Amino acid sequence: MKYEQDVKVLFRHCDPAGIIFYPRYFEMVNDLVEAFFAEALGWPFEEMLKTAGVPTAEIRLRFTAPSRHGDRLRLRLEVTRLGRASIAMAFTAYSGVEQRFEGESTLVHVDNTGCPAPWPPALRDRIMAEKDEAR
Repeated sequence: MKYEQDVKVLFRHCDPAGIIFYPRYFEMVNDLVEAFFAEALGWPFEEMLKTAGVPTAEIRLRFTAPSRHGDRLRLRLEVTRLGRASIAMAFTAYSGVEQRFEGESTLVHVDNTGCPAPWPPALRDRIMAEKDEAR
């Protein structure tokens, strides 16, 4: 399953030199994950967070080239593993053909007490169906 989103690098993303300040990439990744849950899975965070959550258990990004104010980035999320209560994702960002970052993260589905909980069956089925379509 792959999900993509285009992002324009704005002034608010940049340091005084006009280069993305690296924590902004993590915000972009989080925005991508939130859009993925809403648009691809039909489970927007504002609904999910009433009874559950998907906190990040681990995240890693490797910055391969700088991005500058005005650049247009294509961010891609790919589900690489679906566990009982976790999901692993790979991320990349490109501007044209130049890669800007790559990384991965693991999110854990938790119930309203913050304890890991199995994915709801309908959501698990949706993720698996999307993953099968991507092959």
